[in-house]
Amino acid sequence: MYFAALLARTEDGWEASDLELDDVESLSDLIDLARSAAVDDDTVVALIEQEDAWFGVIRVDGEEDPRYFVSNASVADRSSYGAMLTKELLGTDEEDDELDELDLDGTEDGEDEPIAAYTDEDDDEDDEPRAGSEPVPAGPLGDPRLLDDLGVGHKELMSLDGEALSEIADALGATDVLEAVR
Repeated sequence: MYFAALLARTEDGWEASDLELDDVESLSDLIDLARSAAVDDDTVVALIEQEDAWFGVIRVDGEEDPRYFVSNASVADRSSYGAMLTKELLGTDEEDDELDELDLDGTEDGEDEPIAAYTDEDDDEDDEPRAGSEPVPAGPLGDPRLLDDLGVGHKELMSLDGEALSEIADALGATDVLEAVR
């Protein structure tokens, strides 16, 4: 079972809306929903969790490229919505699920560098992420710093489990509005 919500920042705080995943067939659909929930092109944070198995955060700031974080990529990749996120983060085409396009070294055809996953040693923002050898790495994947400026530090984000969305909402000051749509 999934839970998903959109948190849209306004000048008065956060507004939450329940995200109906039945209407989401692609990551583009999800991004479009987030952008449509934005107030004056301000920040929108989409939160998705599948029970206590994994959670994902998508941040949309106006027309800028969205940023993503998944708490456990290998587990998320086994679910339909998690797979949309991991495929985006790994740079694979959503329309093409054929495993034969992956080389044994963990790169896609035509790529020169291995797929990257964030590790705790990647604390300097200017450093490139450490290369991983798995097509879908176990553990966190994406930009763990996507909520740093909103009060959720990257180390905190990477250590969350269980009640992750509630803890994120608490740090954002959006607990009441998130619980209202839960």
